[in-house]
Amino acid sequence: MSDLTKLTVAEARDAMRAGDVTSVELTQACLTAIEGADALGAFVHKTPELALEQASAADARIKAGDAPDMCGIPMGIKDLFCTKGVASQAGSRILEGFKPEYESTVSGQLFDAGAVMLGKLNMDEFAMGSSNETSCYGNAVNPWRRGNDDTALTPGGSSGGSASAVAADLCLAATGTDTGGSIRQPAAFTGTVGIKPTYGRCSRWGIVAFASSLDQAGPMTKTVRDAAIVLGTMAGHDPKDSTSADLQVPDFEAMLTGDIKGKKIGIPSEYRMDGMPSEIEKLWADGADMLRDAGAEILDISLPHTKYALPTYYVIAPAEASSNLARYDGVRYGHRATLAQGDGITEMYEKTRAEGFGPEVQRRVMVGTYVLSAGFYDAYYNRARKVRTLIKKDFEDVFAAGIDAILTPATPSSAFGLGEMAEADPVQMYLNDVFTVTVNLAGLPGISVPTGQDKQGLPMGLQLIGRPWEEGDLLNTAYALEAAAGFMAKPGKWW
Repeated sequence: MSDLTKLTVAEARDAMRAGDVTSVELTQACLTAIEGADALGAFVHKTPELALEQASAADARIKAGDAPDMCGIPMGIKDLFCTKGVASQAGSRILEGFKPEYESTVSGQLFDAGAVMLGKLNMDEFAMGSSNETSCYGNAVNPWRRGNDDTALTPGGSSGGSASAVAADLCLAATGTDTGGSIRQPAAFTGTVGIKPTYGRCSRWGIVAFASSLDQAGPMTKTVRDAAIVLGTMAGHDPKDSTSADLQVPDFEAMLTGDIKGKKIGIPSEYRMDGMPSEIEKLWADGADMLRDAGAEILDISLPHTKYALPTYYVIAPAEASSNLARYDGVRYGHRATLAQGDGITEMYEKTRAEGFGPEVQRRVMVGTYVLSAGFYDAYYNRARKVRTLIKKDFEDVFAAGIDAILTPATPSSAFGLGEMAEADPVQMYLNDVFTVTVNLAGLPGISVPTGQDKQGLPMGLQLIGRPWEEGDLLNTAYALEAAAGFMAKPGKWW
């Protein structure tokens, strides 16, 4: 079989079961592709020996007839997941040299199912960013280009390395995490599929924390079917995570019928933003038409507190980050600054954190510490928590009225050039999350599906938001949208 790296997870699984290809062959093809793709900056810690060892073990399992769906599938793991004995830096200098002695629950479940780890993937430092420009490893680069223009574009963030690697066929799937859109926005920028499951569906244990009440792991894949397969393995109850839901994980793949007749899809009026590019508006309208043609009923809905979502998010997320990142102080692990004669513990903390954290992380820690301080706790943090409750109630009211899913744009634009926005006011960068943060604040499942291209040939995605714990139903609606859109475009190889 030629072009092994272009296979989807479902195709590779079936080919391995049929004996047409082995996991070792598939893994070797991916490792070769990775070696020639350093220009993308996607893989930051490569693990070829481990990958081939896991692939051999997977082939033995497949031969023995005892192979789960993910057995033998080569994938990349975002650098936020702790992987035993493999560098796990969360894209930050402060965790330089850190090799965990334990495996995160999600990566552990994937490896127990026989998945193969090709290496760790680039990301924004501590998952803080929307363009993968805050990483200590340097930028991840989008494999897509604008027409014949060779400007390097962002793959989105924070899961930029994951999106870039999947879009460029360096791996068959990747793990991502989503705190305010970090799976869905990069998926939209790279023409891939990314799902953020309901908060609590996947364990957070062993994932380096950014904002604990918002973080959720999910898969980034080439198709909706692949997302269903990978999510089924990643999800599940974990007693080590107190926020993990003790719920049965359904067979998501079996729920992909493509039949959405009679489903009620809501179109929220509040997502029609001033200055929204006409291409995004058209994409959204076309998406609604596709779902209508597939038998769904399209209804206008209102989510009145949407306008407060970004400010609420940018109070709550930095507050939780400031608390979570207090543990990085140079005492027990990671980077420690060189101290001058007479320096005490305070100087060690100050110097280590100043050297180890990049400017965006420092900015968010400062904002978070400010909103949690005695004089401002009620004015900012407590008020934001109350607004969050109202945002969540907006969704509950809509779902209670019979809406099955909500259709919105995934991003306010297609991928922008690296450096084009980083120099501007940071708030401009934060506006990239305008369509995605509400989903995290409400703890709901959301998926980005590639449905079209802009006039420069760049991919654009639509977002579907589902009811809590109904990822199967959401994936099925996404499956129908994917089939109707028929998005097949791939980036031209320049790297």
